[in-house]
Amino acid sequence: MTVSRTAEKSAEKAGDRSADATKGRKGADETQAQAQTHGPGQAEALQLGELSEQLGYVLKRAQLKVFENFLRCMASLQLTPAQFSVLLLVEKNPGRNQTEIASTLGILRPNFVAMLDNLESRDLCARIRSTNDRRSHILVLTDKGKAVLARAKKLVATKHESRLNELLGQANREALLAMLSKIANEF
Repeated sequence: MTVSRTAEKSAEKAGDRSADATKGRKGADETQAQAQTHGPGQAEALQLGELSEQLGYVLKRAQLKVFENFLRCMASLQLTPAQFSVLLLVEKNPGRNQTEIASTLGILRPNFVAMLDNLESRDLCARIRSTNDRRSHILVLTDKGKAVLARAKKLVATKHESRLNELLGQANREALLAMLSKIANEF
């Protein structure tokens, strides 16, 4: 009797393992079939749940897409959005010091110094010791910097911003700018 019960239990365990293995294969087959319906190397998209309704998350995703497009448009000039912003502010605010420019753009001092080093090494801008405060440097565009910025502005207008305008439409673009400005200034 004991032998037969042991044999039954072993058979049950073997059957359970076989059923589990079949379930495992079936689950793997279903997963593989799902992956195949999405094409090679494409898995089903993750469900974002509440994350897709979080304004901060959606803003960040949009910013990444906008920056990717900007970088593609500026590839020939090798300018990042931050570098372009610095060059624009230097052009529009002659004689202002690097601390003011960095502060306005929200760039930390060590990061800004490294960026300026890069822009200077490319002969796009120069730091000149201030006559009013010898500890401070004012920023100026070089002739090359002015030429690169002029080309960058054309690329931004004709490729980058025009793509955003095409996607949003003028009214939505203006509304979005107003809403984002409100968040930036009042939040």
